[in-house]
Amino acid sequence: MDDLGTMSMGGPARRGVLAAGAALFTLGAAPAVAAVPQRVRLRLPAPSGPHPVGRVALRLVDRSRPDPWTAAPERELMVDVRYPARAVAGHRRAPQMTAREAAGFDRLNNFAGLPAGRVDWAATRTFAHTAAPLDRSAAYPVVLYSPGVVDPRSLGTTLTDDLASRGYVVVAIDHPYDASAVEFPDGRVAVSRLPQEFEKAQQSGPAGVTALLKKTTAVRVADTRFVLDVVRRAFDTQRLRRAPIGMFGQSAGGFAALQTLHDDERLAAAANLDGVLAYVQDDHDEGGLSTVAAEGVDRPVLLMGSEGNDRTNVPSWRELWRHSSGWRRDLTLRGSRHATYTDATSLLPQIAARLDLPRETLTAWVGTVPTHRAVVAQRAYLAAFFDRWLRGGDGALLDAPSPKYPEIAFI
Repeated sequence: MDDLGTMSMGGPARRGVLAAGAALFTLGAAPAVAAVPQRVRLRLPAPSGPHPVGRVALRLVDRSRPDPWTAAPERELMVDVRYPARAVAGHRRAPQMTAREAAGFDRLNNFAGLPAGRVDWAATRTFAHTAAPLDRSAAYPVVLYSPGVVDPRSLGTTLTDDLASRGYVVVAIDHPYDASAVEFPDGRVAVSRLPQEFEKAQQSGPAGVTALLKKTTAVRVADTRFVLDVVRRAFDTQRLRRAPIGMFGQSAGGFAALQTLHDDERLAAAANLDGVLAYVQDDHDEGGLSTVAAEGVDRPVLLMGSEGNDRTNVPSWRELWRHSSGWRRDLTLRGSRHATYTDATSLLPQIAARLDLPRETLTAWVGTVPTHRAVVAQRAYLAAFFDRWLRGGDGALLDAPSPKYPEIAFI
């Protein structure tokens, strides 16, 4: 995690246990700016698989658990379910964010130097078609997705759309009061409480910050295990055909994926995109190990790190590797930064070009790897991992470096 004394959620490393690290909690609302005549509109990359993609947004209520961030007696979640669609004619492409979620993301996000009020976040369209009918001709593996701290579930659209187009049912989870803004169907918006929670935690010193990091991770794992309950009920009621379940996530979401793999046998495999597995102030700090790092796992794990993050220099990854007995692979995307593993890798270069932002600002966000190469490499290796372990495919791409993807280094 970034040094707590110099935290800013969008710091150059943008890494750590919870998304960019505890640093994420210090960002407050962006300063007000004067109105501009026209805001930048953005495009996401099209999926690469053969299936058209459908999408539904669902409100899930865990009545067995009070909300850990509020006085509410129940925990509410929002999820997007993406899936191979039978047909998409007449079904509109879903927005990446609702207008209220977009406003919240504009106020609070992980990208230092990103001008507020200059991007029309609500105008971005995904390649998933709202309420298109599910193609029921096959049993599709299920993959859960969890984003980094403060990030909305929609910031992983490049990868979730793509997996659905390749024949997966993908459930992207929002963690309310952690994410920048989560809108429920009745119009209520859950705004992130983490900046305020971090301010309170700081008053107790390092122990208070560590406690907050542990709580945030525990909430994410509990959210994920509830979603697993919902998926299993969908299997039992035949709303979905029974199939293996995997999970991936970026940063804190990657931590949640591996911790859930450790805690819950219903997950068959998990991929961690640049998430530290310890409650520490910097990814490279010793100590503060999570149970998944200290005890390891017996099922397949994929680690994909930004440049400078691998098991040779991230102690929690080293310990996970040492204690695990299952298949595992450690890859680095050369020239990447922490946010390269999100939609930022395709969206922020568009913003930088339109707003004439300094190149140094852009490379601090997403590194130097070209956008297209970053996208195709992530998609290829993530799909190869789940194809091998959820479908029984050969996943040969994972066996050795490929000249087709020179950006990927095997550690």
